[in-house]
This record gives sequence, structure tokens and C-alpha cells, in this order.
Amino acid sequence: MGSDNAFAAVALPHLDAAFNLARWLTGSRADAEDVVQEAMVRALTYFPSFRGGSSRAWILQIVRNTAYAALKARRGERASAYGPDEAAAIEEIPDPADDPEKSVILSDDLARIDALIEGLPVELRETLVLRELEDLPYRDIAQITSVPIGTVMSRLWRARRMLARAAAAGDRR
Repeated sequence: MGSDNAFAAVALPHLDAAFNLARWLTGSRADAEDVVQEAMVRALTYFPSFRGGSSRAWILQIVRNTAYAALKARRGERASAYGPDEAAAIEEIPDPADDPEKSVILSDDLARIDALIEGLPVELRETLVLRELEDLPYRDIAQITSVPIGTVMSRLWRARRMLARAAAAGDRR
């Protein structure tokens, strides 16, 4: 029972970050849930080999690898119990805590940001998500993505530059 508690202490604090990364990599809430579930099973299986260090980086590396394996297995197809129109409609249900006007404005802003981030190449997108949304240090991002820190910094710079250009181009229209 002790190892179960130890695994819970290592993994559970990072579930939100795991889901966030999986959603950005797969592009779907349903697929992200499947990826996180599979990643947690893998993490539990390999927990005896965890040697300490950043548990967040360890978990997110497993999530990343699981997401890429799922995407490769599906060859880009997104499996969903709903059709694409129904799945999109379900994800667009507004939060009842917001008033309708705020909800529409926030929804439009978030949709624009999501579209800009989704337009990035996957290696830039994952680096941006890990740094800006998950607030991970470069060292952990390098560990998760298995690239040198210099590559992390370069990818982050390129991602930010591409986002700025895309946003500026969208404002001119």
C-alpha cells in the first residue's frame, strides 16, 4: 500500500498539467482523457524505476510519449463517440458562472488564442504549452522533449514569433 501512496503523491498533483498537455497535443478533450488515463497506467507500471528528480517532468514526458503513440496509431484520425460537429458543439457549451455577454467575449478570445496555438507546428506548440501554460523551467522541458536546452529556447522563441505574426496578420483583416 505504501507504493500506491507514493505514486499518488508523485502523480496526482500533475493531473491538470498532464491533461492540458495531452489536449494540446491531441486537439481533443476526449482523446486527451484517454491519453492521460493510459499515461497514468504506464507511470504506475514504471513507478519502481522512478529515481526522483522532477516528478512533473517525469509524468509529462510519459504523457507526451503516450500522446504521440496514440496519434501515430490513429494516423491523425481523432476518435470520438460524437461526430465532429457534435463534439465541437459540446465543447462550446458556455460556463454558467459567466453572464452571456462575458461568455461570448471570452469564448471568442479563447477560440482565437486556441486557433493561433493550434496553427503552430507540434514541436513548437508543445514547447510553448509546457513553458507558458504549465510554467515549466527550460531544464524540465528539455527533459520532457528529449532535446537540448538551447533547442527548447530556440523553439520557444520561434513559437512566440510565429504567434505574434499570426496575431498581427489576423488584426489587419
